[in-house]
Amino acid sequence: MAGKINVLRQIISELRKSLPECSLKNNLALQYILEQFQKYKTTDQQLCKAREEMEFVAKTYLCYLKSSRLEEQIHNEYHGKGERSVDETAKMVGFKLPHDPK
Repeated sequence: MAGKINVLRQIISELRKSLPECSLKNNLALQYILEQFQKYKTTDQQLCKAREEMEFVAKTYLCYLKSSRLEEQIHNEYHGKGERSVDETAKMVGFKLPHDPK
């Protein structure tokens, strides 16, 4: 049961990160997710194929939200911003240029 709650918390966290200016109180996506978790709520003693499917869908949705957020971050960081200097390009890929001798 703790694993399912953890997935739900992670989904809510990802929704907050993707919609920082909005309140999640009236968010339709969150309301739907909570309804689905409530609908397929069972005890660990019961075997429920629909619950297992719901857990798989929840983990898949969580993966989608994380991947979308990370893709946007990567796109914003590396998207072409015109010409970059050699020093700036080297720093972006983790290299250091040798210092000029004086």
